Amino acid sequence: MATYPFLADERPTFPGSPHTPPHPDGRRVAYFSIGMWIAATAGLANAAVTVNVASLAGESSMYVAELSWLPAIYVAFNASANLLLVKSRIQFGVARVMRPLFLLYALLAGLQVLVPGSAGAIGLRALSGLVAAGESTLSLYYLIQAVAKEWRPAAVVVGLGMSQLATPLARMLPVDLLASDGWLGLHLIEFALVSITLVLTQALPLPPGSCTRQFELLDFFTMALFLPAIVLICGVVNRGRLGWWTDTPWLGAALATAIPLLALALAIETARSKPLLHLRWIGTFVVLRFAAVALLLRLALAEQTYGAVGLLTASGLNDDQLRTLFALVAASMVAGTAIAAWIVSPTSNGKLIAFAALLIGVGALLDSHASSSSRPEQFYLSQSLLGLGTCLFIGPALVHGFLAVFKSGLDYFVTLVVVFSITQNVGGLAGSALLGTYQSEAARLHVATLQERVSVGDARGSTRLTASSNSLRTAVVDPALRTTQAGAALAASISREANTLAFNDVFRLVALLAFGTAAFVFSNIFLVAYRARSGGRS
Repeated sequence: MATYPFLADERPTFPGSPHTPPHPDGRRVAYFSIGMWIAATAGLANAAVTVNVASLAGESSMYVAELSWLPAIYVAFNASANLLLVKSRIQFGVARVMRPLFLLYALLAGLQVLVPGSAGAIGLRALSGLVAAGESTLSLYYLIQAVAKEWRPAAVVVGLGMSQLATPLARMLPVDLLASDGWLGLHLIEFALVSITLVLTQALPLPPGSCTRQFELLDFFTMALFLPAIVLICGVVNRGRLGWWTDTPWLGAALATAIPLLALALAIETARSKPLLHLRWIGTFVVLRFAAVALLLRLALAEQTYGAVGLLTASGLNDDQLRTLFALVAASMVAGTAIAAWIVSPTSNGKLIAFAALLIGVGALLDSHASSSSRPEQFYLSQSLLGLGTCLFIGPALVHGFLAVFKSGLDYFVTLVVVFSITQNVGGLAGSALLGTYQSEAARLHVATLQERVSVGDARGSTRLTASSNSLRTAVVDPALRTTQAGAALAASISREANTLAFNDVFRLVALLAFGTAAFVFSNIFLVAYRARSGGRS
């Protein structure tokens, strides 16, 4: 491949990308298969940690709040990685960047199998976030090799859509397998996944790309400021709800440290002639609109990872009882990816994003009528709609961003990737934090309201307390103890109903966010169409 004379139309579209020469059908199938594997498995190990924090914490004798640092560290490194990864690929080539990362990841995962420990777990999550950021792009490169030029936007949609399968697939993994023997199952899965990816990419490497010098000394200085700031911000966002925002002093100290670091990094980038982040471009209406829509929809999509699962978990269900639900979610994501890949085009991207927002809103609205006796079957349709909406949104959104880069210049490519990564990764954390905080506050208010309604001084409350006490007559002889236990049972019932009502409030908030986003996107589509008909600029 190195001696192949690449033609002009086979040159990479974006700097750092591999060339795209014609391939025989067998090689195209192989490229496609490897791309699908990388896309589906890149975030699987971290998703397994994120969705099983409580179980893993019990096995490791750690508090949930302590273990919640692991997903935050992953997100911080994943969101920040592209600041340097994109330039690394341009200067050294894809293989020279990803091969050492895969080897280091496999080595650290293997060490965790042999000598598990909290320090190794933290390092593994940081490295997995870095590797996953590279794998997200790597999967797109492989898929693009498998298709004709006119289908490359569809390949991008497929790669991003398949990456969303990590969470439903992680929900279907047996918790006992992951958490036993000091997380042995989890680390074995990580080691196996990265080893298979390394072998596949070595067996069929990508064509070469053009390498040019990219790095400047200030790049590393910016990264040294930006990364710890993002880590601290992610830690605050992820831990704030667990320790509570106003009761945990170190949250303020972390923000007081992160904000100056971030401000200094951005100040340096503003003053540079060749910055990593083009802040003035980010400040344009087009990019701000893109980031706002991407962030709002990611906040709304937190309903699937926090809302429905939180309600069902509060009702006493575990992941083993949710497998059918998440199998349907995974199937709906595959369907959404296929639909988006078939339809995606410069004129349809906005419509797909708006339709995705409508689906998310409808799904959340269906969930808002849940009760404490709701079971997974009642969520099959709504969660499938959210899964469909997820994959109708994420691929077209990034393709829309690429079009903005083409119009502005390829120098803004790194900035686009970082903006999109932050809205999706940090936005996911922020979404769960927002919905969790809202649910906690709503539950507290509902508890007060329900207690007022069924207070002992109220006839209905006295009747319920007496009935509960009488039901314990055969098991508890002491009348005072019987009354105490009946009161505790009534309080537990009130708490359960209050939490259910609070989750319904969360679902309505998500529906409001999603419908508002859809209205905003549709209004922009109509405005552009109106200006085009009027002869104005779009």
